[in-house]
Amino acid sequence: MLYGAMKVSVGSGLKLAFRPWVEGLEHVPAEGPAILASNHLSFSDSFFLPAVLDRKVTFIAKAEYFTSPGVKGRLTAAFFKGVGQLPVDRSGVRGAGEAAIRSGLEVLERGELFGIYPEGTRSPDGRLYRGKPGGLARLALRSGAPVLPVAMIDTEKIQPPGKVVPKLMRPGIRIGAPLDFSRYQGMDHDRFIQRSVTDEVMYEIMKLSGQEYVDIYATAAKRQLDEAAKQKAEEEKHRGKAAKSPASGVSSDRPDAGGPDSGRPDGSNDADGSNGSDDSDGPDGGPAHSGESAGGRAA
Repeated sequence: MLYGAMKVSVGSGLKLAFRPWVEGLEHVPAEGPAILASNHLSFSDSFFLPAVLDRKVTFIAKAEYFTSPGVKGRLTAAFFKGVGQLPVDRSGVRGAGEAAIRSGLEVLERGELFGIYPEGTRSPDGRLYRGKPGGLARLALRSGAPVLPVAMIDTEKIQPPGKVVPKLMRPGIRIGAPLDFSRYQGMDHDRFIQRSVTDEVMYEIMKLSGQEYVDIYATAAKRQLDEAAKQKAEEEKHRGKAAKSPASGVSSDRPDAGGPDSGRPDGSNDADGSNGSDDSDGPDGGPAHSGESAGGRAA
């Protein structure tokens, strides 16, 4: 009841304001369970996808959205419940994964649609990152439900980080043909099978979205970007200190000491060959200083 009301209000508003285009609706089954496996570019992905579908889609969301205190917290919880989000406690990595799988299986056992983001988090730069094998593959193999690859397109441009007012533009949604993994039935605990299933789905998402694929996890990419930002901030801090400090070097009353116009008949240098100045590196002339250094990309 609440989902229907929210779909009419929120979904209709999104479609009216942003006019999202969609391809592949014919691949979504009219009834029965199915897993919608999508790339993840924006917070709004979980709203645009359900808005263009006639059937209810359930996603999981962190439990904090449902447990915040006060009037705002209660309104937030009501909103997320209304748009088909299920709370999952992510305080423990393994526990969170198991809880997500249980929640997904319950949805699929009811014959409904379940949405999942195999990357595990939003892309930090618009590229497609390696899918995490546990959740998606185990859901597909335990439930036997078909997997529909989904590509969200340009949703990250609507409200980039730091922007309060969203940009009115048309995002896109492409839904691919269902993938059948019944050949792996009963092998959901095999890590190699989990990886094979996940990679097959990610390949189909890549073809639909046209994104550049990066073979590391998005969480690792975010850490690398954070570390690079910290290093850059440290370098700028050191450059700022160097700019404020007095210039180094040996002062001289003679213009161009040691040069050809220094007044010496032979234009010779000082005894130490320094031309009367200090050519050593200043405060920022050495290697970059940083509390942390960006690590190499993980395989």
